[in-house]
Amino acid sequence: MRKMKFWKLSGAGNDFVLLTGGRPGAAALRKLARKLCSRTLGVGADGLLHAGRAGGNAVNVRYFNADGSAAFCGNGSRCAAWWAYSSGLVKGRKFLLKTAAGDLPAEIVSAGKVKMRMPDVPEVRLDFKGRYPKGVHSLHFLNTGVPHAVVPVKDLENTDVRGLGRALRFNGAFGPAGANVDFVKAGRSGVAVRTYERGVEDETLACGTGLTAGAVALALAGLAKSPVSLTARSGDKFRVWLKPAGPGASEIYIQGPARIVFKGEIEI
Repeated sequence: MRKMKFWKLSGAGNDFVLLTGGRPGAAALRKLARKLCSRTLGVGADGLLHAGRAGGNAVNVRYFNADGSAAFCGNGSRCAAWWAYSSGLVKGRKFLLKTAAGDLPAEIVSAGKVKMRMPDVPEVRLDFKGRYPKGVHSLHFLNTGVPHAVVPVKDLENTDVRGLGRALRFNGAFGPAGANVDFVKAGRSGVAVRTYERGVEDETLACGTGLTAGAVALALAGLAKSPVSLTARSGDKFRVWLKPAGPGASEIYIQGPARIVFKGEIEI
């Protein structure tokens, strides 16, 4: 057994274990994700981050879901940015994150608040057709670094996010990889979002790529305008900026909370 240092991070309740140092391979990180993210036998988290210095004023960020699957994570990347700034790994408030979705500029707006560029969305498939479970009247499909199905609903609070999300997660319309599922409701004060995340296989308190997906889909449907104000399941507030570009969107940025909850050591 050996002891490993870690940091516990939270992006509006979307929580992560962060490791740094060394050059662990994907297989090792997949195994660590399953072990450390366990909420009964590990630290407990939605996913695992590995971050380290890259060339210049940049940070390498790798992400694995709690089930060990590799992915891009918007909230995780923002949290890694806050950790890198807080730990002195980078200089200044603006730097680059090197992620699975490409090189993304990040900015520390204020203490615990991070703004980050998101990948361009080449196409939003509005009113995407498929065979969906009862209760799903319309659905938009897009990729914000990972695939998302955006489902507008009238009563978000009483929507069965876990049941409907699980039913839609592997729907054949989304291809073999499936999709994350975001239930959204647009109102006068902004857009409320609840997300069922693949890899976690449950509802999470927030999802950066999901909040972005909701903002982009509703903006292109004419139901929201940039910057879009959004509220996650945790109650935390986010903003998303975007510019429509043909059937998709570009110059997309997300801003929201990120914090270090605690740090510690665990025997592995």
